[in-house]
Amino acid sequence: MDSVTLPMTRLLHLDALEAEGVFLMREVAAEFERPVLLFSAGKDSVVMLRLAQKAFAPARIPFPVLHVDTGHNFPEVIAFRDKRVAELGVTLEVASVPDALASGRVREPADGSRNRIQTPVLLAAVEKHRFDALFGGARRDEEKARAKERIFSFRDEFGQWDPRNQRPEVWALYNARIHPGQSIRVFPLSNWTELDIWQYIARERLELPDIYYAHEREVVDRDGLLFAVNEFLPLRPGERPFTTKVRYRTVGDASCTAAVRSEADTVERVIEEISATRVTERGATRGDDRVSETAMEDRKREGYF
Repeated sequence: MDSVTLPMTRLLHLDALEAEGVFLMREVAAEFERPVLLFSAGKDSVVMLRLAQKAFAPARIPFPVLHVDTGHNFPEVIAFRDKRVAELGVTLEVASVPDALASGRVREPADGSRNRIQTPVLLAAVEKHRFDALFGGARRDEEKARAKERIFSFRDEFGQWDPRNQRPEVWALYNARIHPGQSIRVFPLSNWTELDIWQYIARERLELPDIYYAHEREVVDRDGLLFAVNEFLPLRPGERPFTTKVRYRTVGDASCTAAVRSEADTVERVIEEISATRVTERGATRGDDRVSETAMEDRKREGYF
């Protein structure tokens, strides 16, 4: 990865964000019995893993990571997931949507996107392993439903989130009290922006899946979004695939995550690109968020990340 020189003001800002994240990691490890880190192998979860490394060094990360595997993943992302987990020596738990489909616990959605059926699979994994705190990589700048969520986000016995019943968080004091069956979602990156994430990746020289950088890919233009041509996204009548240079701003299912046209093939060029954009990464790339005005909030109420 090319070296990147960051202004001193940005370094101080990143130091403050890192310190907050490290504090939250240690707070959760101290307060909860069975925490877990949600790891999609996307850029935000890669940053969370680095915070966990720093929080507990020189010891190993004291909790497992959990991937909700829909079966519609980009191959590059799964390969990177396995590589990173092996490097760190952490335990990987996989909550499998294909297994849930095979057992009849969930049904294949008519639209082909498995995004919504991740939720019952996640909740089943939480119940099975008795996880009481789940680290998530959500940030407030991503989407309006996430903007109003607390850093310690309380979930009831059914894994559901009530936006009108949130606990106050003043002076960095967090309420970790829960009853059996309840859990807390913890978001160490809440106060980070997409630009912060990329500048931290540059500073820490973190490796990411290749799809985050510009590359040639066969895509199809669907309602203004560029989706990769793949086995999970059948072409519609009249659609004509074409090859162009794209990169992904966020990692999700290949069936609902779009790419953006880009020439940014290094971390420096990605930072320049992000600095100039005025569209959020989910707004530019996630077709599943266009279902309704409250698509994300509806999913979070059901127990989504």
